[in-house]
Amino acid sequence: MPTGQRDSLDRVNGEIVGCRRCPRLVAWREEVAATKRAAYRDEEYWGRPVPGFGDPDAAVLVLGLAPAAHGGNRTGRVFTGDRSGDWLYRALWRAGLANQPTSVARDDGLELRGAYVAAAVRCAPPANKPTPDERAACAPFLARELVLLHRLQVVVCLGAFAYEAAAAHLGVRPRPRFGHGVEVAAPGGLTLVCSFHPSQQNTFTGRLTEPMLDAVFTRAVALANCGGG
Repeated sequence: MPTGQRDSLDRVNGEIVGCRRCPRLVAWREEVAATKRAAYRDEEYWGRPVPGFGDPDAAVLVLGLAPAAHGGNRTGRVFTGDRSGDWLYRALWRAGLANQPTSVARDDGLELRGAYVAAAVRCAPPANKPTPDERAACAPFLARELVLLHRLQVVVCLGAFAYEAAAAHLGVRPRPRFGHGVEVAAPGGLTLVCSFHPSQQNTFTGRLTEPMLDAVFTRAVALANCGGG
């Protein structure tokens, strides 16, 4: 960001959308957007990095891994248009953090209340596996979001990748082992709350159930309220 310019979430999101730092991710996201999945062949894919979404006054940040190739990379909104997003936004709605339980497109009327959703890596990666260098390239975006979300009290980490990214940014040392429901106090008074990622691999096998996910967000809301959010 140029010296003298005041930072904002809008500025961060604009820089995210225009980012071309990682050649492998640029090539993949654009290839997917051009070839498309048969079910979405009549849709225009977003095909760019996916910015954060939600309430600028959020007390709860939900952090995922990266956009899905035919989810966020198609719709342009994080966790939108895929089954992981279906699970996440239903849980946010049940927790009182969203005005509706569905997220299918950027113009579907969804609003978050007290929550903000982002990903550690902003482009869809091949095989859903970003490299360490790609995560590092995205790191400044998350660092700025953590500063700009000035009422933030809780970070819900969806999966070990997101947990490691959040812990690194917040200076959590030593870092406790990831596990569903694990809570970690971070510098600055924040609390990290861990959850298994709502991927099909976890939800289809029963490793993550809706009551388990609900319990995470119930706890996150309680922690945020206890902190005066």
